[in-house]
Amino acid sequence: MGIEAPYTPQSPAFEIRRVQTRQELAAAMALRYEVFCKEQGVPRHEERDGRDHDALHLIAVHDGHLLGTCRLVFVGATVQFSRLAVAKSARRSGIASELLRATDAETRAGGANRIVLHAQTYARSLYDKAGYVVTGREFVEAGIRHVAMERLL
Repeated sequence: MGIEAPYTPQSPAFEIRRVQTRQELAAAMALRYEVFCKEQGVPRHEERDGRDHDALHLIAVHDGHLLGTCRLVFVGATVQFSRLAVAKSARRSGIASELLRATDAETRAGGANRIVLHAQTYARSLYDKAGYVVTGREFVEAGIRHVAMERLL
């Protein structure tokens, strides 16, 4: 079961699609743990907020290796985008941008027209380039500076 919305990655180096198996979901959770808990010091109980079972999880894979992941939670006409994580060895290769493009397609396919997120401030330019706009002041979440952003489709 790949992405059902019309979406074609701009990079042939990896595939972006929905999680298909429990093993893929476990690998996505392990990548999130590596990035958020180990690298950034986010407490595990804050990274695992109990919303994963209600979410659509996207992954970036290449040659059987999971390189990136993100989570989409549909709430009416709004998608809450979160938990974007890319393996350290795969950063700066376009994976995050492709996951955002796939999120747009999944949002439209799911009947939603708005995406909201809390961007870590160091990564704000990624979201700016993807058409997100700031909707509030900076704040601290899990010990990391964030800013609320949204994108209307």
